[in-house]
Amino acid sequence: MRQLQPMRVDWVATPPPGAYRRRYPQLPPKYYGPPSYPVPPRWGFPLLAWRWPTSVVGDGALAEPSIDQVRGLSRTAVNALWLGAVTAVWAAGSEIWRYVLLMRSRFGALSGTTVSVSDAMVVSSSVVTVVASALALLLTLLWLRRARAAAADTAGYAPSRSDRQVWLGLLIPGVNLVVPGSIAAELEHAALRRPVGTRPNPSRLIRIWWGLWAATGLVFGCTVAWSFRDSVQAMADGVLLHVLSDLLTASVLVTTALVVRRITTLLLPIDPAAVRFMRVVGVKDAPEPPMRAQRYAGSPR
Repeated sequence: MRQLQPMRVDWVATPPPGAYRRRYPQLPPKYYGPPSYPVPPRWGFPLLAWRWPTSVVGDGALAEPSIDQVRGLSRTAVNALWLGAVTAVWAAGSEIWRYVLLMRSRFGALSGTTVSVSDAMVVSSSVVTVVASALALLLTLLWLRRARAAAADTAGYAPSRSDRQVWLGLLIPGVNLVVPGSIAAELEHAALRRPVGTRPNPSRLIRIWWGLWAATGLVFGCTVAWSFRDSVQAMADGVLLHVLSDLLTASVLVTTALVVRRITTLLLPIDPAAVRFMRVVGVKDAPEPPMRAQRYAGSPR
């Protein structure tokens, strides 16, 4: 029986169709004009004027108060403070008129219409003053919260008091005669970008406001305590105490508006238009500048 020889097979590998792309000659890029869109594109920046980054909606505006928010609240608070001051002066005028009528009643009876008008003026002015002052106080507290955060961001260090300590110091009777002054001094210290290690030195405006604030609180407490006396002379003296309390309230509201405006101005960035540019007029006792030893070709003479 014959043995079969193994068959020799040669394998030939060929690339499949389309494995090699046909090379075309590269042409230089051609300019087809500016881009055009069939419809207005929906991408891009928001249609807003320039603002601080934290003021744009969706960019943490509620988490981080900005200078723009402080400035907007300061305008609202200042307007409310001036409105409260006007109503406090009106209330003081009504109380003065009542005191004049009390003096006139010593020499004869007064007409019922005059007394009714005087009572209506006193009651209406007192109610409007209380409402306006409460609104101004609320707006000022909102401004204070934003201003403390903005001042801390500007100065680079956190306030020495937390928000809870500030609210307690402003609301606890007796303590609120002392703490607000130190809070205002610390806020002014941070707004002036002074070092954290130095002791706050309040300005003259802050000291005047602090004194008026404490005096208003003391006079208000005396007026409330005096109202429990029912004698005729005590009622007449109570009218004078109301006049003094209303005038002090008006002065505190006015100085508070000035303090809010001052601190807000300190927190604002420096306006380049308000800066006086310096220029060199002359140089005295300065050495002559060294001259180059040689000049190269093409160098300016």
